[in-house]
Amino acid sequence: MRASRCFAVLAATLLAAACGKAQQDQPPPPPQVGVITVHPGPIPLTRDLVGRLSATRVSDVRARVPGILLKRLYKEGTEVREGQPLFQIDPAPLQTALDAALAAQAQAQATATNAHIAAARARELIPSGLVSRSDLDNAEATERSSAAAVQQAKANVESARINLGYARVTAPISGRAGQQGVTEGALVGQGTATLLTTVEQLDPIYVNFDQPAIEVERLRREQSSGDISLVEPHKAVVQLTLPDGSAYGTSGLLDFSDVAVNPTTGAVALRGTVPNPDKQLLPGMYVNVRLTVGTLNHAFLIPQAALLRDAKGPYVLTVGTDSKVIQKRVTADTTNGQNWIVPKGLDDGDRVIVSGTQSARPDSLVNAVPYSSADGSSAAASR
Repeated sequence: MRASRCFAVLAATLLAAACGKAQQDQPPPPPQVGVITVHPGPIPLTRDLVGRLSATRVSDVRARVPGILLKRLYKEGTEVREGQPLFQIDPAPLQTALDAALAAQAQAQATATNAHIAAARARELIPSGLVSRSDLDNAEATERSSAAAVQQAKANVESARINLGYARVTAPISGRAGQQGVTEGALVGQGTATLLTTVEQLDPIYVNFDQPAIEVERLRREQSSGDISLVEPHKAVVQLTLPDGSAYGTSGLLDFSDVAVNPTTGAVALRGTVPNPDKQLLPGMYVNVRLTVGTLNHAFLIPQAALLRDAKGPYVLTVGTDSKVIQKRVTADTTNGQNWIVPKGLDDGDRVIVSGTQSARPDSLVNAVPYSSADGSSAAASR
């Protein structure tokens, strides 16, 4: 009885050992990876740059005549329209100067009238010999001089009238008026044109930025080879990202591209025009600029997680028809949202590994399943 019991225990032990060895001999299942199937297509070609905003028009409002500043006629920091009165300079001295000029004009006109009558009488009497030729010449010279004096007096009157108009300082352009430079009671315009305030036009607004000249030349070469299609300069789209990271809702267009390269920076100066109806954008702000310069005619879009790098450069892992991992060296141009643009290195229909890359090795077997993003939605295949 005891021997039978020992034999049973020994048999059970041998059976368990055999089962464990069999389980150890079975290979582990291949790791699961998430893949997307990529297809080429035209993709907008963008460049991310840093820009600074500036007003489209800036006008200094200055005192053009000397006098005492009596009053500010606008509220600082508000919108003003072209021709709107902003300041009032004491007009009394200027009105007096105009009155004196008008009196001088009247006197010159009277003198000219008398000279004309005298010259006309001399011309009538010259045939009878009652007036000598010398007297006629003198009368006509006086007539011409007095007529010129009238013209000079009229010019003085017009100048005095213009100066009187300058006593009411108006906005030269429409825009936002800044802080006043001098206070009421100050003597302005004495010797120099005193700066009273500045008016800036903010809608639309300029964004100024630079693009490396070497990149401009590379884009032109790629256009010649047919890899990309560049848009016309005035049709290039400009999109802004504000300093807090939020996107500015309205895009603009490239307005200016310099024809020379800055020798200090090695870059080409560019300028875009962006609508700013709510005055959210202010001069002097730094913003991130995304410039759409053209279209990549044949490229792939892959998620950022799918692009890997080593000492040799960027690469992706794909899954072949035999479920083996294939490493492919690629050219990563730039980002487009959450994706990388890959113009070279992939083929139409490649299954690119997006998740599980840490478990995938070249030539190893994997279990490829459609990739799903973190929010549970399936990732769209590249165009």
